[in-house]
Amino acid sequence: MPRQSIVRKSMLFVSAISALLSSVPAGVVAAETIHEERSKYRDITVTEVGNRRCLLFNVHRGDRNQTCVLVNDKQRLVFDYTRMSFAGLLLNDRPESILVIGLGGGSIPLTFADLFPDARIDVVEIDEAVVSVAEEFFFFEETENMAVYVDDGRPFIKRAGIRREKYDYIVLDAFSGDYIPEHMLTREFLDEVRNIMRPESVLVANTFSTSRLYDHESVTYQRAFGEFFNFKLPTTGNRIIITQLEPLPPRAQLVEKAQSFAGRLEKYGVPILEYPSRLSTRVDWDMSRRQLTDQYAPANLLRGK
Repeated sequence: MPRQSIVRKSMLFVSAISALLSSVPAGVVAAETIHEERSKYRDITVTEVGNRRCLLFNVHRGDRNQTCVLVNDKQRLVFDYTRMSFAGLLLNDRPESILVIGLGGGSIPLTFADLFPDARIDVVEIDEAVVSVAEEFFFFEETENMAVYVDDGRPFIKRAGIRREKYDYIVLDAFSGDYIPEHMLTREFLDEVRNIMRPESVLVANTFSTSRLYDHESVTYQRAFGEFFNFKLPTTGNRIIITQLEPLPPRAQLVEKAQSFAGRLEKYGVPILEYPSRLSTRVDWDMSRRQLTDQYAPANLLRGK
């Protein structure tokens, strides 16, 4: 190829790169990757920009933050869905035993450990690499009352039920990458969760309001538990399902609990006073949809958010 052609193409390439860079808004700083690894289950990346450090799992349609922390304010919760997970305190504000399925960076169990230092907290995480990353980069550590079990959440719950163990507060926050693992969406699984609950225990499940499985999930939870609180915010695509075995409390009781707890949750950035009005029992799903079971949990819908 003539030298003049090479020079001309080089100049065009430089011009294109310059145009691309000029389109980046002023003040935007690219995140620095400070850790990468491939575990048995996923690609794990830790990035940092300013004082914000994030854990990302590689998924089919791109990376998604699982946890972010503010390095200079570690107790403040960054994501809406993480803060929303504490709305279950409006139903049970004195849990003595807590189960968290899915560790991520550990923000949820760490907050529980700070709020309830005497409570027994069991955390179940299938990926040992995630546990190591949470400890090294996200300030997570086990305590005398908080233990991590490297296990699949469903058999862990099934075995706990066989042993007749009970938990006061259960958080389902397990994600396989694209979505919740199929075997943790089914009616049979929710029946196993019921077995480790007391009447006053609260179940908090993190799902998506934009999933094609929304109707199926809602019908499945409704069949397993009856009425549940459907908790959504306009600022996030997550929705939190909150329910228990005994009848749900009236709104006046939720407001009273929020007022009593607001001060304790302020340092975490949890606006609990705003939550009672957002907890809805209105059916906004197609009740004719089939519930999810171990025989019917279509993988094609799991990837159709």
